[in-house]
Amino acid sequence: MRRWFHILGGLFCVTGVTFVAMRLYGYAGQIDISVFSFSKCLFLCMLAAASGLIDIINASSWWHLLSFLGVKTDWRWALRVYGIAGLGKYIPGNIFHLAGRQAMGMAAGLPARPFINSMMWELGLKVVCGVIFGFLVVPLRWPTFSSWSALILFLLIVGTLFTVSRRLFSPLIARAFLLQIVFLGFSGWVFVWVMSLVASSSVSWSCFPGLGGAYVLAWLAGLLTPGAPAGVGVRELVLLFLLAGQIAPAELLLAVVLGRVVTVFGNLFYFMIATLLLKSGDSG
Repeated sequence: MRRWFHILGGLFCVTGVTFVAMRLYGYAGQIDISVFSFSKCLFLCMLAAASGLIDIINASSWWHLLSFLGVKTDWRWALRVYGIAGLGKYIPGNIFHLAGRQAMGMAAGLPARPFINSMMWELGLKVVCGVIFGFLVVPLRWPTFSSWSALILFLLIVGTLFTVSRRLFSPLIARAFLLQIVFLGFSGWVFVWVMSLVASSSVSWSCFPGLGGAYVLAWLAGLLTPGAPAGVGVRELVLLFLLAGQIAPAELLLAVVLGRVVTVFGNLFYFMIATLLLKSGDSG
């Protein structure tokens, strides 16, 4: 069954990439690359750097999960392992970044089972947090439900789950949950800024929560699709579906493609930080 799920995920990946490529070709005449001045290109580079730095929040969440499971490691060591293994998600299969973390943990003499459990906890938290962001998308489909109402509902749910997880499990789990929320929130924020560069006339401040929520839902779909490396194709396909009718098709397509470019370079930037700047001290 796992093999067939990976084959199906791979087909979704190929279908998504093909669909985006065909749409990009179809709208090629409407996409004006000349609008990207030097300042806009520089801002895109800054967003890519920000995307890489945001991953530190993600790694910190994982470090809290390791602590909850009894594995005491140096914070910088956890960030280094997370960053170096992170590029493995671009290998077809969508699991090699996890395998890389597992291998590096065992190489450091740490017990294998808590590492496996930490990844299960991490996946569970990502799913829960991703679903919560779905409430921010509601105003895009039902305008009668205001963005402010969606944002208040979102914050109430986050606050409630933080309190429940703190009392039911551990303050470490509550912190890991909150860090995941912050990570996804900043990730959505980066995408919205990319969107604003492409379609400034269509993106207002009131749209920011909904557009960010749509990005997170698309990211979650890519995460849960087996066989799609880093959700390639799947994330773009879901974004095009969720935001159809909100943004002009040509602008939306360009923003989706640029968003992927920013994310890839962000991951590469974090990998460089992990490799060059974070020294591999003791894991204990």
